[in-house]
Amino acid sequence: MSQENYKEDSSRWLRQAKADIKAAQGSIKNNSYEWACFQSQQAAEKALKALWYYYSFDPWGHSAAKLIQEFPQNRIKESLNSLLNKAKELDKLYIPTRYPNSLPDLTPSEIFTKEEASRAVGSSKIIIKEIGKMLKS
Repeated sequence: MSQENYKEDSSRWLRQAKADIKAAQGSIKNNSYEWACFQSQQAAEKALKALWYYYSFDPWGHSAAKLIQEFPQNRIKESLNSLLNKAKELDKLYIPTRYPNSLPDLTPSEIFTKEEASRAVGSSKIIIKEIGKMLKS
């Protein structure tokens, strides 16, 4: 893929990350806290993939933390380290927000709270904002 195509992909991935975080905010309003948590994880993952594409790398996987830890350019990876704990917290939401058998005796819709969803949205928004700044510089 050409560098121009990578930049286009980067832009599309970041736009989708922003759309996902808006959807997460809507899910909170609709009391769908498990979906807000999952959408927040997805938004952070997509923002990080946008960064990979921006630098002409092909991202792989669904872990926001791994996308930070395995970023191929050390200078960029160092600036991402401040986001690592937020990424790890969001990664914990990837499976249990969707599958009833990942939780003992409850469903995701019964266990996730508004506070958890709000924290997830907040963490994801920070990651998206920082990635946005990195793509502009």
